Amino acid sequence: MPAIVSVRNLRKTYDTGFEALKSINLEIEQGEILALLGPNGAGKTTLISAICGITVPTSGTVSVGGFDTLLEYRQARSLIGLVPQEINLEPFETVRATVAFSRGLFGKPRDDARVMAILKSLSLDDKANARVKELSGGMKRRVLIAKALAHDPRVLFLDEPSAGVDVELRRDMWRVVADLKATGVTIILTTHYIEEAEAIADRVGVIAKGQILLVQDKAEMMAQMGKKQLRVALTRPATAIPAALAHYHLTLEDEGRTLVHTYDARQERTGIRTLLNDLDAAGLQMADLQTQQSSLEDIFVGLVKDDA
Repeated sequence: MPAIVSVRNLRKTYDTGFEALKSINLEIEQGEILALLGPNGAGKTTLISAICGITVPTSGTVSVGGFDTLLEYRQARSLIGLVPQEINLEPFETVRATVAFSRGLFGKPRDDARVMAILKSLSLDDKANARVKELSGGMKRRVLIAKALAHDPRVLFLDEPSAGVDVELRRDMWRVVADLKATGVTIILTTHYIEEAEAIADRVGVIAKGQILLVQDKAEMMAQMGKKQLRVALTRPATAIPAALAHYHLTLEDEGRTLVHTYDARQERTGIRTLLNDLDAAGLQMADLQTQQSSLEDIFVGLVKDDA
């Protein structure tokens, strides 16, 4: 299946000489959720703006649904819905009218039933006649999503969708995104919340300094790059690691009270049983032990740090 969004050799250099995007190549499949992670200034918003036609790239090409975003702008843009970071809504307009107006901007015929269906899918149907200024911050973000969906796009961009939203509303937003995916909408989101990507994304892309460092299936990434740690709490603090245990490459933490062993859980034999026997032989008595799997956050921090 061809990618619904194809980015090839995309560059963006501003008049100041700052290169915000450096030869970006990215293929996004129909119906997937791609989370784009990166620190502030990494180029996330610039990349989305270039794909959506808001920013004109210095070089390279972008196509959406097979349409070039510069040469066939109208066709490409009609397939895209964009939810920006900033909440920029007409405060005195009703929710229903706000969404209907966005639909009209794309040349879609009036369809009150469709507008109400979109509002209902976002739990906004009971707010249809409310003025925007009467809504909470979380509800306003839902209105932004409704506006972006008004013309029935095939690709939805969410730029920091849960910024400024409390934990409960953030998880509710994740449910909304999952429901949209179930209807076949392709979703690309940028986020600072690692847990957001870990919870809902199919693939994760990491961007730093205008370059894509990695794009990979989330589960595969964690399996291939994630590590496990065995943390052994000692009955008495150790001042140093005995020479007999040097080949295990252990580290001491908590002022010598905890031994840490990092290993690859995918190996047929992890060597943990032998390690525990060797600890006992070296005179180190175990009080407790626990294992810990690397999270997506650990992997992300490691990738960005390596690129620094």
